[in-house]
Amino acid sequence: MKIESQKATVQASQTEILEFLSNAENLIHLLPQDKISDWEATTEQCSFKVQGGIVITLIQNGMESPNKLFLKAGEKSPFPFDLTVHISPLSGATEGYIEFDGKVNMFLKMMVEKPLTALFDHMTKQLQNWYADKNA
Repeated sequence: MKIESQKATVQASQTEILEFLSNAENLIHLLPQDKISDWEATTEQCSFKVQGGIVITLIQNGMESPNKLFLKAGEKSPFPFDLTVHISPLSGATEGYIEFDGKVNMFLKMMVEKPLTALFDHMTKQLQNWYADKNA
């Protein structure tokens, strides 16, 4: 199952965005605070519980600087998946989106596709807001 978030334009350089996102401790700023709990993080991985009690673990899995950051599911996650954060320059700013590739059966796909799409759209919007507030 593949999902792509909406694209977001952020008023920061590719390098700045990649640096921010490559520290897993910063991902807390992008998640919907009212829908997660039990946040734990190091610079290389993070885990949190989402509504419904499912634990998600994200582990850094390399990068293609300055265009892509790769994350993968940790062993606590309910199914294997990969996330790729795509970032590209856009006239003085940076445009980016999240691409999800999960190995899920049809039943699970029906359950998780809408919430995951909403989550990734929220995360890209939050990144946009984070830099807008920071630069205000």
